Amino acid sequence: MYNIAVYPGSFDPITYGHIDLLERGLKIFDRIIIAIAANPGKSPLFTIDERCEMIRQSLIDHPEGERVTVDVFHGLLVDYVQSVPARAVLRGMRAISDFEYEFQMALMNRKLNADVETLFIMTGMRWIYISSRIIKEVVMSGGSVTGLVPPIVEKMLADRLSHHNNSLY
Repeated sequence: MYNIAVYPGSFDPITYGHIDLLERGLKIFDRIIIAIAANPGKSPLFTIDERCEMIRQSLIDHPEGERVTVDVFHGLLVDYVQSVPARAVLRGMRAISDFEYEFQMALMNRKLNADVETLFIMTGMRWIYISSRIIKEVVMSGGSVTGLVPPIVEKMLADRLSHHNNSLY
């Protein structure tokens, strides 16, 4: 039996911080499933298909790429984790501000299914200040995110948000 973890999130878009956490998780788990949450309550910038493609393209040359799967889930995370079947949920924490929300989610998941463990990994110092939200805000304001996201993501952000940049002037 493989030691599998699910790395859930919106990944709207994926950043090098996400990839760093994935790489560190692969030192612990045999396989990681990047599970994009299909949350109808959110208004993502990119479609689920676009996010899947960005992730796949971002990992295409990754040496551990064969150990990573990209998938989409609907409903409760613990139900998805059990269905794949995985042993754990992998989550990153950037700062104290992430702790309360992540702790509440981990406790609720544990209440719903005591067999699902949550493993928290601190974000690498190099990436601690970035989030998908901040990346989008920087691009919308005309700033560069080179070195913070994979090239495919940078291109797709520029294509999608270029009209925002033009409307600022």
